[in-house]
Amino acid sequence: MRFELRGPLIIWNAMLSMFSIMGAFRTAPELIHVLRHYGLFHSVCVPSYIEQDRVCGFWTWLFVLSKLPELGDTIFIVLRKQPLIFLHWYHHITVLIYSWFSYTEYTSSARWFIVMNYFVHSVMYSYYALKAARYNPPRFIAMLITSLQLTQMIVGCAINVWAHGFLKTHGPQSCNISQTNINLSIAMYFSYFVLFARFFYKTYLSPDGNKIRRMAASLAAQNTAKLSTNSNGDDGKRSANNKKLDMNADLTMANHMHKAKAQ
Repeated sequence: MRFELRGPLIIWNAMLSMFSIMGAFRTAPELIHVLRHYGLFHSVCVPSYIEQDRVCGFWTWLFVLSKLPELGDTIFIVLRKQPLIFLHWYHHITVLIYSWFSYTEYTSSARWFIVMNYFVHSVMYSYYALKAARYNPPRFIAMLITSLQLTQMIVGCAINVWAHGFLKTHGPQSCNISQTNINLSIAMYFSYFVLFARFFYKTYLSPDGNKIRRMAASLAAQNTAKLSTNSNGDDGKRSANNKKLDMNADLTMANHMHKAKAQ
């Protein structure tokens, strides 16, 4: 039987959401300032965000540390007995390893990755918190989040291509990023793009995805009707029926997600 961890899940996602929002507000201004006054080369090759800007440097350090507690997502999935899809654990583990590796090198291009990740996570974890609290944001919000993630992967690949070009043009001493880091980063971002694109298609565009969403909506409608019919009945029985229908809807969608990644 699946553990009911709705309360802790709401708190966890809300905390990650607030952390990501604050991180975005504390790091994005530095990137914008550098682009406006120093240009693309500086933003990709000079690690002033961590060496000269104390606020941005502090939030960069917090960003690196946050990759470990973000694994709490995986713990909740396991405790609730939901399918642990490849995209989820692969993304979390590789980001953690790459972030820690890049921090040891003071990788200059990481300012881009940090700002993008903070921004996307601020939207994503806010959405997760609302879903955990049983609010139902419009479907386009979920599509928007995946679209933002895909955009993040495209920009990440572009930044690495620019960094490679700067190394070749200006020499290895001109850009504070190693060729090894570039190779690892572009491989990581490209693999993410493929996996998220596949996820987007399977979830929102494929006929199977539409069918599963209709089934989940039908179960939700049954849940509402059941609650209305039993409004004057036994509270304990009504709560049990509600949880059972919710669990069936969640498992139906989770099974679809698992099959989409297994194909």
